[in-house]
Amino acid sequence: MMQVTVKAHFNKQTKDSKKELVQFYVKGDDEKKPELNQLTREVVELGIEGVEQKLTCEFKKSAKDSKKTVLEFIVKGDTSAEHSYNFYKKAGSDITLHIIESQMDIDDFKEDQHEGIKYKVDKDGTASVNPDQMSLEDVENQDEAQVQAEPEPEKEQLKNAVSDESNEDPFSDNDLLD
Repeated sequence: MMQVTVKAHFNKQTKDSKKELVQFYVKGDDEKKPELNQLTREVVELGIEGVEQKLTCEFKKSAKDSKKTVLEFIVKGDTSAEHSYNFYKKAGSDITLHIIESQMDIDDFKEDQHEGIKYKVDKDGTASVNPDQMSLEDVENQDEAQVQAEPEPEKEQLKNAVSDESNEDPFSDNDLLD
């Protein structure tokens, strides 16, 4: 299993409705470590020295300019806030970052993330969804229609029972005598 440890600056952590991103700056000799390129586009476990928790992330990209190398990771969707709190307390500081190749496959990582509802933000700031998108009212109406279409099993059984036994007393002991 491949892993690399680098001195880095925990630049930022951002979160929107779709994903959570963490970004680190690496400078100096650590920028030249070949493992950084080999682990890019892989699922990795991120660890910070002095923090017990680890984060499962997709190593999204490694971008190099004349001053630094920027490492970007997308955090796995089911990471709890409680689990990542101590990790994020380190944002804005210089840290020792451990990047460890995960057992998880990139396809498994992406399967856990759902897309949600596709929408477009109009110039006036309102969101427009696809007109074919099902609404909550559609779901309720569909449920009501389904309930009305289904025969009530108790009533059907009672009808059948009454027609089968015609006028016999259901509480009689006649069948015990046979």
